[in-house]
Amino acid sequence: MKVEVLIVEDDKDLGELLAYNLRKEGYEPCLIARGSDALRVLGERNFDLVLLDVMLPDYDGFRIAQYIRGNPSLESLPIIFLTAKDTEVDKLKGFYLGADDYITKPFSIRELLARVKAILRRVGKEKRQTYFKLGSLEVDLEKKEVKKAGQPMDLTPTEFLILSALLENCGKPVSRDYLVEKVLKRDVYDRTVDVHIKKLREKLGEEGKSIQTVRGFGYKLSL
Repeated sequence: MKVEVLIVEDDKDLGELLAYNLRKEGYEPCLIARGSDALRVLGERNFDLVLLDVMLPDYDGFRIAQYIRGNPSLESLPIIFLTAKDTEVDKLKGFYLGADDYITKPFSIRELLARVKAILRRVGKEKRQTYFKLGSLEVDLEKKEVKKAGQPMDLTPTEFLILSALLENCGKPVSRDYLVEKVLKRDVYDRTVDVHIKKLREKLGEEGKSIQTVRGFGYKLSL
C-alpha cells in the first residue's frame, strides 16, 4: 500500500505541484482546497500525513490541527504546516497545537520531501516505494505491472524481478552475486544475469539505457 498524504492547500498551482512531486516519489496524494472538505475527508479515509496550509477560505489550518489532535482516531497523524505566516507567534502556535513541522513559504520542494520522509521514518510509517516512473515507463511493483506509453509490457518473471531489484536500489550498484542469490535464486553463471539484462534493455528501449553496467561488479539504474 502507498503512503497516503492529505494536502490542504487553497493555492491551486502550489497544491498541484505538491501532488505531482509526492506522486513522483511514490506517495498517494489527496488535494483539498477548503478546510471543511478536509474535515469531511479526514472522517472518510485513513491518511499517513497531512500537509496543512493555515490560511484557508473557511476553517483555518490551526482549527483543523486542533480537530485532528482532539480526535482519538487521528491524534497521532503527523502534521506539517505549510504557510506564509512566518512570525514566531504563529510558529509557536503551530507547535503548541501539535505540528510535527512548520515550513514557511516559499520553500524548496526537495527540502519538503526530505522532511516528509524524515517524519514518516520517525513515526514508523514510511513504506517501501512500489511505484516508479522513468520516461514513458511506469512500474508498479505491488500490482506487478509494467507499462510503456500506457501500454502493458510483456516481461518474463525473471526480467520483472531484475527490474524490481534495480528500481528498489535505484542509484546504487547491484552486484551480479546479489541478482543470482536474491533474485534468480538458483545455480546459474554470473553471465546468465548479463543475458537477462541485455534482453531487458532491448524491451525497455530508450529507458533501457538507464541501466548502466558497473564494470567488474554488476548494474545500476538511474532515474
